[in-house]
Amino acid sequence: MPPSSAERHDLRRTALIATLRQTRMFADLGPEDIAAVAEACTVRTLAKDEALFREGDRSEGFYIAQSGSVSVFKVTPDGREQIICVFRAPESFAEATLATVETYPANAVALEPARIIVVQRAPFRELLRRKPELSLQMLGSMSLHLKHLVQTLQDYKGRPIEGRLVDWLLRHLPAGADALELPVTKKNLAGQLGVTSETLSRTLARFRDENLIRVDGPRIHFLDQAGLRAYQAPAI
Repeated sequence: MPPSSAERHDLRRTALIATLRQTRMFADLGPEDIAAVAEACTVRTLAKDEALFREGDRSEGFYIAQSGSVSVFKVTPDGREQIICVFRAPESFAEATLATVETYPANAVALEPARIIVVQRAPFRELLRRKPELSLQMLGSMSLHLKHLVQTLQDYKGRPIEGRLVDWLLRHLPAGADALELPVTKKNLAGQLGVTSETLSRTLARFRDENLIRVDGPRIHFLDQAGLRAYQAPAI
């Protein structure tokens, strides 16, 4: 017998609360507080390449990835997508719009089918007035985003693409593994690194020609990690 409408609602609410509990912001909340946060939430389902918001859209709140992944990016004057960060479950993003801006300062698009929790602006701000300790949790979450942005700026400041690419590859390589299935497209990876797809392809080809890696479609085999690490010169 299929579940009733009420049972489906309860299952969705249970899944939503489980995702909230996995976030840094809400992990330590008690049952009453986490239930109050859940009341301020809705869930959106996105298809691949569907926009969650566009730069200049009025803020409806902030977001938590429940499944799938979302790319947050700016469009450069020459029309390229400069990716700020890719968010995956259970990461939160766009929290700053609750307090500092009325519109989104960037774009967000699903990289794959995704379910996104929307923590609605008005009810959550009311919850913050009643539970000011939640503000400290939000500061912790936003500080992680700031740390990521500072690192990104440091990487772009005169850092060669070879070193930035090696950093990214080794950061995503599972411990003890010698191969990596790229979790994003090469176009998206180029955007994260702040280069064109052509520059990324040339850099991968250089690593391949130097017998540092072998590229098999989206899978990269690491043949000489020591040789790759030689490209990790500090930014000047």
